[in-house]
Amino acid sequence: METIKQYLLPVFRFKKEHLAILISLLLFIYYPVISRYLDVTSAPIDPGALSAIIIAVVALLIFKALTWWLIKALWPAMAIYSEYSFENNFNSLSPCWKVSIYLSFYLLVLFSFVLTLSALV
Repeated sequence: METIKQYLLPVFRFKKEHLAILISLLLFIYYPVISRYLDVTSAPIDPGALSAIIIAVVALLIFKALTWWLIKALWPAMAIYSEYSFENNFNSLSPCWKVSIYLSFYLLVLFSFVLTLSALV
């Protein structure tokens, strides 16, 4: 395993957010081909429920990856804190505070995603 890490990891320097962006964009680009393979009569962007779900998931993955990349680039102290210390500090809180913080963060991310997506559409 160490040999694989030694020789392959310097070649592939993808981080999680870069890999998520790449996979999301490839899914978005190749979705028409895949949908026509599954259903010959489907349009490139089918107005059905399945295509809307897939496009929403791809948009969410791209949004998540880009925001994490921006946090790392613009505010590296917060990225280091979230990777190494946040879990310990969060686990020491009472359950009421955990739920409050979790829900407020989730709603903040959700509303920012909806506003960003509505601005683009």
